[in-house]
Amino acid sequence: MKRNIVIAVVTAAALVGGGTATALAVAGDDDDSTSVTRTDDDRDDRDDRDDRSGEDDDAGRAAAPGDVTAAEAVAAALKHTPGTAVSAELDDGSWEIDVLAEGDTWHSVRIAPDSGKVLGAQRDDEDDAAEVRAALKNASVTAEQAAKAAESKGTVVSVDLDDDGDDRGWDTETRASGGDEREWKVDLRSGAVTTDRDDD
Repeated sequence: MKRNIVIAVVTAAALVGGGTATALAVAGDDDDSTSVTRTDDDRDDRDDRDDRSGEDDDAGRAAAPGDVTAAEAVAAALKHTPGTAVSAELDDGSWEIDVLAEGDTWHSVRIAPDSGKVLGAQRDDEDDAAEVRAALKNASVTAEQAAKAAESKGTVVSVDLDDDGDDRGWDTETRASGGDEREWKVDLRSGAVTTDRDDD
């Protein structure tokens, strides 16, 4: 009775994409067959890395402006909800635009910072419509125009109407490429951009 001698060779290789182990069993003398067994023990680990990568991307979008500028976000909000934009702020991963519509009703419109799409809109209960209209009575510069003017100073992350006292204007905040934030005042009539006196 002839015995078959089987020689088993096991090779473990760590591949660049993850730890996939490959085992080869080679049969000897009478059997030239080869079997290959592949195990993907680290598939879950790779999935976890992919998930974490997606979360990091979301966090980055939440912390910084996307492709949509403040001026573009204001334009998109006004297209959805006609009226007068009074403020625009990048907040919680989206642009939030406050719009004073006809009849002194306030609306808050959220715009996606990467696509410019409207994410939602709701009516707000505000009671300062008269003050806002008085401040903008002789103004010729809109929130959208103020945002465009302030773009020369950096990436605009907020625009807000300052309707108090004699120093009325558009308060804008910009972020430089290094992350430094600065505040600017945009004149309501000329659109001139000056350093905000309250900026430390």
